[in-house]
Amino acid sequence: MSKLPQITDVLRTPDDCFKGLPEFDYPPHYTVVGGLRVAHLDEGPRDAPIVLLMHGEPTWSFLYRKMIPVLVAAGLRVVAPDLVGFGRSDKPARPGDYSYANHVRWMNAWLAAQDLHRMTLFCQDWGSLIGLRMVVDAPQRFDRIVLANGGLPTGTSEIPFAFKIWRAFARFSPWFPIGRIVKAGCAQGLTPQEVAAYDAPFPTRRHRIAARLFPGFVPTRRDDPERENNERAWEFFKRWDKPFLTLFSNRDPVTRGGHRIWQQLVPGAQGQPHAVTRGAGHFLQEDKGAEVAQAIVAFIQR
Repeated sequence: MSKLPQITDVLRTPDDCFKGLPEFDYPPHYTVVGGLRVAHLDEGPRDAPIVLLMHGEPTWSFLYRKMIPVLVAAGLRVVAPDLVGFGRSDKPARPGDYSYANHVRWMNAWLAAQDLHRMTLFCQDWGSLIGLRMVVDAPQRFDRIVLANGGLPTGTSEIPFAFKIWRAFARFSPWFPIGRIVKAGCAQGLTPQEVAAYDAPFPTRRHRIAARLFPGFVPTRRDDPERENNERAWEFFKRWDKPFLTLFSNRDPVTRGGHRIWQQLVPGAQGQPHAVTRGAGHFLQEDKGAEVAQAIVAFIQR
């Protein structure tokens, strides 16, 4: 594992910001990684097979509140971390401390500290850009993968126009209302209380640094610093013969259709019950959370 960066200027969202969250009374657990406190949820029987839920941008583990009860009711253990810079996890205050590579390092170190095995990875958005790299670095910990609305870009393919707009907005807009941004990515919308819950981890502009930067870290150019690592990851997945399921949604303008290449190239994806989640936008965990969780349960029980 490569050396963790040394972070000296760190923000931490006050606990009061997380009071009264709707349908989300799960206690956080904390692990110190490279001087940063990383938060995660841990629900269900300790000795049960684990579902690792990796969120993306600009969300946090609140995104999984509709899926956790279904998974736990099926007898599974659910672990859902908040990425560094998001949720209850610490937030480096200097933009230069953030990078795609650093986020992989932080989450690899967090995973090693938990020493989790027998896992099913569910990943979406940036949860896949980071989570799939975690599988490459520690494949012995994972039994299967469920990929939804995400991937491993290498900067060699044309990027969707909708993503170009999003990247420009994140970089240049003086207004960056995270809760309303998440709402815009949901086909079914969000209540005012849910919008507020997505805003909760980001009480100031400085707390939103990671959310602003992440779109710019997606490899979209051939000279991207993470191109080589993601190409190496693709070669790994071309040999992955453990079960691999895609659950993309039909109303995501950024990733729609992205499941096809995984089904074609990953040996473990052959013969699996892949599905397209109808009536769901980018954040299918919000639009169809219970349905997605039930598909994961069925996949594990096959």
